[in-house]
Amino acid sequence: MYRSNMNKTQKLALSGVIMATYIVVMYLTQGFAFLQYQIRIATAIYALAYLFPFLVVPLGLSNLLSNLLMGGLGVFDILGGGIIGLLTAGCCAWLGRRGAPTWTAALPVAIIPAFGVPLWLAPILGVPYLLLVSSLLVGQIIAGIAGALLVKALKRVWHQKEAF
Repeated sequence: MYRSNMNKTQKLALSGVIMATYIVVMYLTQGFAFLQYQIRIATAIYALAYLFPFLVVPLGLSNLLSNLLMGGLGVFDILGGGIIGLLTAGCCAWLGRRGAPTWTAALPVAIIPAFGVPLWLAPILGVPYLLLVSSLLVGQIIAGIAGALLVKALKRVWHQKEAF
């Protein structure tokens, strides 16, 4: 299996590339990633943990770093983003290990950030929790679908078989 065939150096290199990709995508899309409907397309990258479970920690760190570099909402947003990244990528990895259909990778990418991030953003911004959830959910559904499509495409490249 492709996950088992990678040595530590390859995993470390792929982790670095994925972290850099996440941060660059966040930087390039920050113009619409922080609006009322936050379409954070970089969060689609969390779905890669479905295929590569070793990416859970690097993806959590990627969110933490992007919030540190581009956020501006303080320590709760920085640490909270890291925790949400770990949870989201962890759920994607869990689904991949269980052999769940590829499309299920969209669920944690859409749901966990949409319901988790407002836990600290609502008090910081003074906006009702459910209003933030609905706003974030719109953007995260787009990211979730993009993530599932990314996983599906990469499975094809890695010659893995599964019906979508």
